[in-house]
Amino acid sequence: MALDDTPRLNSLGFPKPPAETRVVVAMSGGVDSSVVAAELAAEGYDVVGVTLQLYDHGAALAKKGACCAGVDIHDARRVAETMGFPHYVLDYENVFREAVIDEFADSYLAGATPVPCIRCNERVKFKDLLETARDLEADCMATGHYIRRQAGAAGPELHVAADPARDQSYFLFSTTPEQLDFLRFPLGGLATKAETRALAARHGLAVADKPDSQDICFVPNGNYASVIEKLRPGAAEPGEIVHADGRMLGTHTGLIHYTIGQRRGLGIGGLDEPLYVVKLDVDTRRVIVGPKEMLSTRTVPVREVNWLGDGAFADAAEYPVSVKVRSTRPPREAILRPLSATEAEVELLTPEEGVSPGQACVFYETGGTRVLGGGWIWRGR
Repeated sequence: MALDDTPRLNSLGFPKPPAETRVVVAMSGGVDSSVVAAELAAEGYDVVGVTLQLYDHGAALAKKGACCAGVDIHDARRVAETMGFPHYVLDYENVFREAVIDEFADSYLAGATPVPCIRCNERVKFKDLLETARDLEADCMATGHYIRRQAGAAGPELHVAADPARDQSYFLFSTTPEQLDFLRFPLGGLATKAETRALAARHGLAVADKPDSQDICFVPNGNYASVIEKLRPGAAEPGEIVHADGRMLGTHTGLIHYTIGQRRGLGIGGLDEPLYVVKLDVDTRRVIVGPKEMLSTRTVPVREVNWLGDGAFADAAEYPVSVKVRSTRPPREAILRPLSATEAEVELLTPEEGVSPGQACVFYETGGTRVLGGGWIWRGR
C-alpha cells in the first residue's frame, strides 16, 4: 500500500510548518488579541503584530479601557517584546475618521442609531489592514474576535463562537467570503473568557487581568452626544417632544440625546402612562413618544446585504432564518425575502420592540451555528 505523502495542515490550515507560515495579528492591546499573538508565536509561527492608531493619541492617553488608545498601544508592544516578535504601529487616523467617525456622527444627526464597530471591521480592519497584511506577504491575518471559521463544502464558513456570552458574530456579519478566506479567529472555540485569561497568565503577559473595553473606542464614558456636538457644532438643536396622538408634552435639547425605545431621561414626568421614544423626526426636530406597543415591529427592511450562505442571495424567493436586530438580543425566527442582490425584507415571526434604523440585522442558520450574513436596517420605501 502506498504511503500518503499529502502534506499535513498546520493549525492555521496551511500545508507547511508554522515557521514557514507568516501571520499578521491585529493587536488592540487587550487580552484577547494579545493571547492570539502569544499562542501563535509559541507554536512557532512567523508572527508580525500590528496595532492601529485610530484617533488622537493625546486624547487617547486620558481614556483607559478602550481599544487602540495610547496605553493599549504600549500594552501591545510589551506583549510583542515578551514573546519576541516584531510589532508595528500604523497611523490610520485619517482613514478611521473618514470611514467610521464621520458616518457615525452623520447617522446620529439623521435619527439613526449606528454601530461604528461593524463599520470599523468592514472598512478599516478587514479592508485596509488586511491589505497591509498581504503587502507584508502574510499567509493570513488573525484577530482576537470570538467567532469560528470552519471549512464548508463551498469554502470557509462563519459560525458563532463556542461561548454564546462572548460571541461577536453580530459585529462581523459584513465579512466577505474573500476576506474570510484570509482571516483566522483562534479564540472562537474557547469555552469561556477565563480560558483566555489563563493562557495570558501562562505566557506571562502583563495584560492577563486587563479589564475588557466596554465603550466605543472614540466615545468616552458612552457619551455619544458630547462627541457628536464636538464633531458637528450646532448639532444639538432644540425641538419638541410630542405624543404620537399629537399632544405637545415638552421640549428637548437635541435629537442626538435620544434613541428609539428610550424611556428614561425624557423629562416629561407626571403622565399616567409610561412613554417610549417611538420615532425621531429629523425634518421637524421632533421626538415622538408613545406607548410600548408602538415599538413592536414585524417587518424589517434591510440594505447593503452581505450574503455568506450558499449560492447567490437573490436566487431564492425566501429563506427561513433566525435574526438578531440588536447585538444584545437572542436570535429570533424570521423569513428573509431578497428584493435584490443587496436589499431584502425580513418578516419577524414574533414582533420585536425598538427596531431602529442604523442597527444591523444579522442572519443565522435556524437551529444551527452558521452566520449567513446580514444587512443594515433602514426606514424602507
